[in-house]
Amino acid sequence: MSSKLSSDIIKAEARNLGFFACGIAKAEPVNDNYASMFKMWLSQKCHADMEYMSKNIDKRLDPRLLMDGLKSIVCVALNYAPAQTLPKEELQFAAYALGHDYHDIVKKKLHTLAAKLELNNYRAFCDSAPVLEQYWAAKAGIGWIGRNQQLIIPHAGSMFFLGELLVDVELEYDEPVKPHCGNCHACIDACPTGALKYINVDSGTRAVENNTILNASLCLSYQTIENKNDIPAEIAAKMGNCIYGCDICLNACPWNRFASATKEALLQPKEELLRMTREKWHSLTEDEYRKLFKGSAVKRAGYVKLMRCINLTK
Repeated sequence: MSSKLSSDIIKAEARNLGFFACGIAKAEPVNDNYASMFKMWLSQKCHADMEYMSKNIDKRLDPRLLMDGLKSIVCVALNYAPAQTLPKEELQFAAYALGHDYHDIVKKKLHTLAAKLELNNYRAFCDSAPVLEQYWAAKAGIGWIGRNQQLIIPHAGSMFFLGELLVDVELEYDEPVKPHCGNCHACIDACPTGALKYINVDSGTRAVENNTILNASLCLSYQTIENKNDIPAEIAAKMGNCIYGCDICLNACPWNRFASATKEALLQPKEELLRMTREKWHSLTEDEYRKLFKGSAVKRAGYVKLMRCINLTK
């Protein structure tokens, strides 16, 4: 075992790399309450047509199947709240998509962290494997899972990318924090399509999940990014200015009033993007699209799907 591999050293190195928070959880099966919730979410087809969510369920519910000898899960959070945003009257992208692709940024930092810790046997993930990221970040004490199903960090909000470093060494583990949504349901009220809803669960699950579930088929993020088919007319009518992703439930969350702008240069929006107008979006060519979103997560949707959303706006 590397002499550098201690919980305190790991967290210090993570902070030096620009991660806002770092916590560590023991690698073990997901608890019964959360596992039941996840299975119910799948059985009710709340994952819409994202079939990848229903694959590798055994690995999602037991991360030890992802790596031989796995003992600990190091969870990190990288702030993405932008210093500059698109004018409110213009067509909107979710804030996480304004800069470079977060998968590349977070994973590069995780590999750098592993190198600094002199790790030989590890795995690094960022929204790129069958890992229940919010669950493990909550288990590692970084924050709690809010009613909008996002991880909320105390006095910092929920505009964070999550990542995981899987290691084969036992470490000191952090305690989960108590959920602090209280009686607030601002995110539920704000969602224009009713994608968030209350469900009947026992008290043990309620403590973890805040008694809500997300129906992806009604979520504007799913519809504008993942949906390969036509967006239903009743949902398209509620898109407003959203053409890629949606921050409505995040913006409604009182905890995000504590959000501060990220200092990560690669997560800042390009000047060309900030200068885009509704007229320019409607006349966007495929070549312009490629230049504007080179190295961006927006490439996930592709030109055709992005134009589909643009053309649904007035």
